[in-house]
Amino acid sequence: MAKDTQGETASTHREARRQVQAEKNAQQDAQSKAALGKQGYKQQLKRVLSVPDMIVYGLIFMVPIAPFGIYGGVFDESGGMPALVYLVGTLAMVFTALSYGMLIREWPVSGSVYAYTSRGLGSGVGFVTGWTLLLDYLLIPLLMYVVASTALSSLVPEVPPWAFAVAFVAAVTFVNVRGIALTDIVNRVALVLELLVLAVFVVLGIRWLLTDPASRGFTLDPVYNPATFDPKLVMSAVSLGVLSFLGFDGIATLSEEAKDGRRGPGRAMMASLAIVGSLFVLQTYLAACISPDGAVFANDEGNAFYLVAQVVGGRWLYVVCAVATALAWGIFTALAAQTAVSRILFAMGRDRTLPHVLAKVSPKYKTPYVASLFVGALSLVLVLTFGQLGTDTISLFVNFGALTAFLMLHVTVIGYFIVKKRDRRWVAHLLVPLCGLAVIGFTWLGLDIQAKILGGIWMAVGIVYYVVMRFALKRDVKIEG
Repeated sequence: MAKDTQGETASTHREARRQVQAEKNAQQDAQSKAALGKQGYKQQLKRVLSVPDMIVYGLIFMVPIAPFGIYGGVFDESGGMPALVYLVGTLAMVFTALSYGMLIREWPVSGSVYAYTSRGLGSGVGFVTGWTLLLDYLLIPLLMYVVASTALSSLVPEVPPWAFAVAFVAAVTFVNVRGIALTDIVNRVALVLELLVLAVFVVLGIRWLLTDPASRGFTLDPVYNPATFDPKLVMSAVSLGVLSFLGFDGIATLSEEAKDGRRGPGRAMMASLAIVGSLFVLQTYLAACISPDGAVFANDEGNAFYLVAQVVGGRWLYVVCAVATALAWGIFTALAAQTAVSRILFAMGRDRTLPHVLAKVSPKYKTPYVASLFVGALSLVLVLTFGQLGTDTISLFVNFGALTAFLMLHVTVIGYFIVKKRDRRWVAHLLVPLCGLAVIGFTWLGLDIQAKILGGIWMAVGIVYYVVMRFALKRDVKIEG
């Protein structure tokens, strides 16, 4: 009898907790829809994402094993201090994440930096910023497919890299069109697999450093080596390594699919950034301790991390790391990237700064299916046309779009809160964005000149497009709030 009573009591408590949580979710949903309504929009996308869901999305976008694919370039660019690169990169992104959180609470809409600059600095500045951000998001899937195809072709040379890329594009586009809930399921499975592979490398790497006669042991050189340290060199490497952090800002594009659209994305950004930054530093530190001079991969920079893994685990670990990178970048991260860019195109199409057809939403899946299909088709064309470009070259172009947009993000915080609203929260609305401007600006200056030239041309095309659209064609831009 006592056991029955205890069981009934526990069941009652569980039911009460479920009811409280349901009421909380309903309240957050109503608040999020009301906040969206204030911007002049209707709720079209499906609100299903919790903070943990968005943390998983951010981690997948940033890829917990991202250094696997670009480790050789980061190691060489930094003078053998890859862990320092990721420490600096994490610091740079913290300020940017804080600025994102402030603007998300003010305008909980899809569109990321485009949406915020449009409302804070004007539609013209917003469009050019969004257009520049597209250089980042449209090329990220290309980069993902190139890295994945390279990893798999090294294992199966009989299959051309473009064939792997086409298969990846088809799979990712299918999942993206089907809906954010399916995307979330795929992301959770992917995250577990990536963390398992990373855990295997970390355990075997530590064991090798502690027991193998060829090991030099643990050293601080991957974090700071006075013999090779050069601030300009490090920041140049950061401009490449920052690529690994770009996914956290993709969370901002999910504001209209979050249960708590005002606070949830900002919290998810900070949590995912802290987690992934720690993982990046850990794995690159161990890799640099295993091969401090880079001799292991001296003649094969593209497969640098896999060769380091082979030292501690043998050929099987090389294969596991290569396959994990291929799946992580080619499917899981590419899925997150195409999800993000389709939401930006959806927001710009809804505001009529891009063709309005991009704002069409699937009645069945509640996804911007036209934008998703467009991104898939464009990714396929880019892979087949520019897939032969090296990952370093593509990532520099990607970083131009991202870093320029981040600069405008910080400017928007200052311009809107301090100048326009005359807010006097000096730390949050002035000091934080100024720190972000300083770190991102210094990183931007370290970009390759080719990236700046291409980025400048892309921005010029966007400015011409906007001028023609607004003043020659007399098209209105619908942006409220």
